Amino acid sequence: MKTSFVRQVVFPILAALIWGTAFVAQSVCADRMPPFAFNALRSFIALVFLFPLSRLLDAVSVRRGETPPKTDRRSWLIGGICCGLILATAANLQQAGIADTSAGKAGFITAFYVVLVPVFGIFLHRHTSPQIWVSVLLAVVGLWLLCIRAGEGFSLLPADIFLILCAISYAVQIYCIDHFVQKVDGVKLACGQFLWTGIFSAILSLIFEDASWWPNLAACLLPVLYVGIFSSGIAYTLQILAQKGSNPTVVTLLFSLESVFSVLAGAVLLGDRLTGREYLGCVLMLIAVVLAQVPLTGRQARTR
Repeated sequence: MKTSFVRQVVFPILAALIWGTAFVAQSVCADRMPPFAFNALRSFIALVFLFPLSRLLDAVSVRRGETPPKTDRRSWLIGGICCGLILATAANLQQAGIADTSAGKAGFITAFYVVLVPVFGIFLHRHTSPQIWVSVLLAVVGLWLLCIRAGEGFSLLPADIFLILCAISYAVQIYCIDHFVQKVDGVKLACGQFLWTGIFSAILSLIFEDASWWPNLAACLLPVLYVGIFSSGIAYTLQILAQKGSNPTVVTLLFSLESVFSVLAGAVLLGDRLTGREYLGCVLMLIAVVLAQVPLTGRQARTR
């Protein structure tokens, strides 16, 4: 019971804290490094951190007389490619969006994926309750207040569009991990995911970006190391471990705290200030992501 609590409650909160504060580091680098290069670098740093950790955990298991978890190579390869491709899409969209908005606003728009996870469950023949549709409505209103400036009608800033697409990608990634983590050891799956995220991002960087950012690398070194080791290496591994054997729509409630931490970190470390309209949008988004995860009781629960 204690192990389950740590894995399904403590791990997601730690991951949310790291992701939320990482928005500050990403924001610092956004003006100095192009998104593809940034995500390639952070992914390879995560891989360098996780691979020795994976071997160390196997060695510890052997010393305890336990058999290290076996990993089917085919599942590891397919899982790494699929999760890596989706994560590369989400991370690069997010980094492109962060370049033109605040860390807190980016965190809250990204949190829309928490609402989308149960909605996407419809396509997996999972029951969706009326409260989910209410949460979707609240989230859409929240996004409107966050993304649509007064008097602009239906216009969206490119950064807002990137972040909304990022949220959709993260929702898909949740289900991708949920599928492969049942077949592949969590840390090894994380290694495969970042290997392919780094490869995809590096290829895109070579095609679409020039090398003029290299002189800025020294100024970005600490933020990149933080994002690579903590946000990618540690937090995404915690996500994978937390999702094993868990309901993805339940554990993502705790992941949604990422948005709260991002606003706090942006205000404390960067001096970000949102407008009253944007703060109201944040509140509605937070209500939406919490409502989307509240367990049903009584008659509704029995009809699931």
